[in-house]
Amino acid sequence: MTTFYETAKSCLLLLSPKRSSFQSGQRRPRSQAARSVLALFLAALLVAGPLSPAFAQSPSQDPQQNPPPNAAPTQPATAEGSSIAPVSSLGLAKYNFTNGPRAFPDLLKPYQQIHIDEPVIINSPRLQQLIHDGKLEITLQDAVELALENSMDIAVQRYYPWIADASILKAKAGGSGYATPGGNFASSTAFLPSYAYDPTFTSTVLIDDRSTPVNNPLISGTGAAGVSTLATLETHTTQFNNQVSRGFETGTNLTVSWNNSRTSSTSTANLFNPAVQSTLTIGFSQALLNGFGIAVNTRNIRIANNNRKIADWAFAQLAITTITNTITAYWELVYARANVKVDEQAITVSQKLYSDNKKQLDAGTMAPLDVTRAQSELATDRQNLIVARTVQLQDEQILKNAITKDPLAPDVVNVEIITTDQPTQPAIIENPSFEESLKEAFAKRPELQEELYNLKNADIDIQATRNALLPSLTLSGQYSSVGLAGNAPIKGASTQVPDLLLPILDANGNPVLVNGVPIFEPETKTPVLGTNQQGFTAAQSQLFHNRFPDYSAQLTLNLPLRNRSAQADSARAILTQRQEEATMQQLKNAALLDVRNTYIALTQDRAQVDAASEARQLQQETFDAEQKKYRLGASTVYNVILTQRDLIAAQGTELRALANLEEAKANYERALGRTLEVNHVTVADAKTGAVERETLIPGTLHGKVVGTDALFKDGGMR
Repeated sequence: MTTFYETAKSCLLLLSPKRSSFQSGQRRPRSQAARSVLALFLAALLVAGPLSPAFAQSPSQDPQQNPPPNAAPTQPATAEGSSIAPVSSLGLAKYNFTNGPRAFPDLLKPYQQIHIDEPVIINSPRLQQLIHDGKLEITLQDAVELALENSMDIAVQRYYPWIADASILKAKAGGSGYATPGGNFASSTAFLPSYAYDPTFTSTVLIDDRSTPVNNPLISGTGAAGVSTLATLETHTTQFNNQVSRGFETGTNLTVSWNNSRTSSTSTANLFNPAVQSTLTIGFSQALLNGFGIAVNTRNIRIANNNRKIADWAFAQLAITTITNTITAYWELVYARANVKVDEQAITVSQKLYSDNKKQLDAGTMAPLDVTRAQSELATDRQNLIVARTVQLQDEQILKNAITKDPLAPDVVNVEIITTDQPTQPAIIENPSFEESLKEAFAKRPELQEELYNLKNADIDIQATRNALLPSLTLSGQYSSVGLAGNAPIKGASTQVPDLLLPILDANGNPVLVNGVPIFEPETKTPVLGTNQQGFTAAQSQLFHNRFPDYSAQLTLNLPLRNRSAQADSARAILTQRQEEATMQQLKNAALLDVRNTYIALTQDRAQVDAASEARQLQQETFDAEQKKYRLGASTVYNVILTQRDLIAAQGTELRALANLEEAKANYERALGRTLEVNHVTVADAKTGAVERETLIPGTLHGKVVGTDALFKDGGMR
């Protein structure tokens, strides 16, 4: 853009007149020819201006055919000075709206509405592949992938990066961008001149035919003095005007116009009738203070680019939240299903205890109170089983909602979800120190990266409002060349008519009097020998040979005396930046607390798992010892049943502790911003709505046949 402007400026300087080009009131032929050539070159260059963007579009302008480039953005630095990883979705979205449709070879494409697919609100094919025999057997990874494919929250959030792309496109054209969730700046608040960076071509065709009453026929050339009737002037005008204008990021506005008109009238006073006039005008205006500079005039483009990255980080945040919630829902369902089996085993034990006690009561070896106590225990266990089954159904519905777009689809609504993964003691994932965990969280948490770009936008707005405080000083220049031609009569020698005198008239058509006596002069007649016919070609020749040039330059200063509006905008921009800085510290404090709490919860849950495992192991040993005593006749069935019940309860407690540990691990990874990488998910997966890996054969996991694992193993816990 700068090169184009400098070329136009240089041509204007070359076209300006010099003293050495005039001698004795006549122009040098060589100088005239040189300026004519330059005028032709400049006109062609500027007229071609609006065509160049049509042929200079990048290959990725068609969102349906060309995906955006895979180049990752520059990695921003955190407040700690560390480098952060860019969101991997940049350049991998399904659509790219940062460039308009290409105008070549289809010149009408920029004026047509683009096509965008309707939202898909049916469940993904992967879900159907995993359903067999009315059951949906899924691993944790399957649940995560299904959530990314079918979550309606993600389906809605997926549109925001594309809207941010459209915001970039509008800012490139010189407009203001759109708001982005998570972004605090839709555009700059500075009140500065706006420029249309897309060239605008304006063409006007005018046909005017009119009859005008004439009060003074002599002046208008429609008659002679002394006429007593109202004269009429008939005129016919045809105009064909063209103009190309464009703004540049330097604060420059360039305009080229080529205007042509053809006029004819009944007036005899015109030199040419009809007459053709052409005008070529090249003008520019350049802001020198307010609105000057590329940094100022690209403020909305840079804000829109930052908002695009904010949209990516906001999308990553939602993906992390979705994955974490899905993991929690999965393990809650795992525990709910296991808890149902625990309560079923508890009922079996209570039922046997009740039956044995009743037999002993019938034999007269047990008091009725013991039978009542056993019956009460059986009723309590049945109540616990009802509650456990209710919780299982609720947790199953929560997970089903998380992994489906339409949970009421006929093939899904009555499906039972079978969780094939069981909670285990995970490996140590904690950082060696809390400081390292905090550093990692500051570098990866999406909300901190969003705020980092908000701070960048605030700095851009401060720079723009600082420039808006300056007065407006505009330099403008214009060059015009005019050509005029038409049909003119070829007149012969004039002769006087004897004995015919005409009064001499003044400008108003009244006779001129000398001492009260009118003055007369003899009438002169000039014969017309023919017509000299010239038209559009002759006018264009005069135009581009610079025969009738016009050069002008102007410097305009606009100085607000109090400048209160600009001061208010500047103060607000600075206050907003200070607020964003405080918000950044607020988010860091919240992240610190989140990391600390999740770290403590993870550590405590590991200890609880160890304690629950040890308790379950000791209870297993107690149960084995009680069975051995019973076989030796040193114990009773009642004691064996009681120790078995305690073992079942210990196994349930261990499973609850393991599920809590898995959920604590997921929350810790969320607090550090690791969720996506740990679960082998990129934001590209979430953006396109399709996970980039082959779908497993239903009923298999990593190439191995799997089914619903039993609840207890190793002594009852499988």
